[in-house]
Amino acid sequence: MEYNTLSLLEHVDLVKTGKVTSEELTKYYISKCKEMEKYNAVLEIFDDATSNAKAMDEKIKNGFKGALAGIPVIIKDNILYKGKKCTCSSKFLENYVAQYNATVVEKLLDAGAIIIGRANMDEFAMGSSTENSAFGVTHNAVNFDCVAGGSSGGSAVAVAGGMCPLSLGTDTGGSVRQPCAINGIVGIKPTYGRVSRYGVIAFASSLEQVGPMTKTVKDNAYALQVLAGHSKFDETSSNREVPSYIEEIEKPIAGLKICVLKEVEEAVKGLDTEKSYRNTKQILSSLGAEIVEMSMPDFSLSLPCYYVIAPAEATSNLGRFDGIKYSRRSENAKNVDEIYTKSRTEGFGDEVKRRIMLGNFVLSSGFFDAYYNKAKAVQQKLKDSAKEIFEKCDAILLPTTAGGAFKIGAKTDPVSMYKEDLFTIIANILGVPAITLPAGKTEDNMPLGVQILGREFDEATVYRIANAIEGERRKA
Repeated sequence: MEYNTLSLLEHVDLVKTGKVTSEELTKYYISKCKEMEKYNAVLEIFDDATSNAKAMDEKIKNGFKGALAGIPVIIKDNILYKGKKCTCSSKFLENYVAQYNATVVEKLLDAGAIIIGRANMDEFAMGSSTENSAFGVTHNAVNFDCVAGGSSGGSAVAVAGGMCPLSLGTDTGGSVRQPCAINGIVGIKPTYGRVSRYGVIAFASSLEQVGPMTKTVKDNAYALQVLAGHSKFDETSSNREVPSYIEEIEKPIAGLKICVLKEVEEAVKGLDTEKSYRNTKQILSSLGAEIVEMSMPDFSLSLPCYYVIAPAEATSNLGRFDGIKYSRRSENAKNVDEIYTKSRTEGFGDEVKRRIMLGNFVLSSGFFDAYYNKAKAVQQKLKDSAKEIFEKCDAILLPTTAGGAFKIGAKTDPVSMYKEDLFTIIANILGVPAITLPAGKTEDNMPLGVQILGREFDEATVYRIANAIEGERRKA
């Protein structure tokens, strides 16, 4: 049986009813990873995956009923899994072995999941194409010559390419949603604090969240149910009760008010994404939702705002990687100063160095007020605008990307690459949940996505709207 054509929920049902064993599923997906090896989506298949699956089969026979019992999962290479390598796809950490489990890993294991491998990514999650990995480029699941998106490109291709029914990524400025969109799958950035970041190697701590990647909206809701919740090790994680997303997801959306931004209506004109975006508006209207046009005057400033705040936080977070404790040391260093300088020079890739330098600049004396404080002020203005919108509307509709996946090597200018995050960054700046789901294709037959943004901690409504759109698109 070709299990990779099935949804996550169908996998869960097969295992629950005894129609397939975890060992059988695990072996199947490991073979798929090997078949798809040339895509370079999975950096490592864990040696103990099959034995863990066998042990899980025994637990299931003895009555274990975890939400993901026996289900193979792949995690991004910046999420700690005790005893396994976690490199952030960087030469600097190529031999680092995790000493403890991330909270999301603990939740997966408690639910009975079998973590079979770790996925490629842009180094330290800095990039939008997974071309910045120290271990090679990841290729798009639909077109091998195109980029996978980033920074969670490996995780997206793993699901889209049939290497697992569920993967985890991290999203700091669109790093779950953008690769999901251009590979034709579903991914969510939850509300900031909904999922614990404990055990995730930090890039920009105030912006990033772990999110699941799946083939369907219901699958995604089911997976987030497992991952969400407070961690005693993470003060930024929320202790709010996690509702049942699956119970809410089938409710009709008639009467809901969906905001479209005046600034985005103008921005999409002439873009590849325009048709799919406008088609989604029509779907929502046909389902009885009310489309409300409102303005977020500073929307275009979300991009420069992000590229001040994120590098500033990255500079601080990456300061620990100095060749002394957490990372490999330069063999050419002759004294302490050279250990710092040469280790970082040799260990970090170009994009990471670029963002560290940018972060140091905006935090430096004489520029802190001019750049960092100004960016934080813009962030607050954007949050104020969003508050006004969410007082009148239940959600915001946005494109996910300007277009489909571009050819590998086509974008060498950093600024053009940063613009890939034009429509995704706003959700991270605001801290609100945002889901992407398939919404059509380009003229070149490459996938496109649309986003639904919701109020803080209202993932239930986001899933409900996305599920309704998905259902209508399947009928078409």
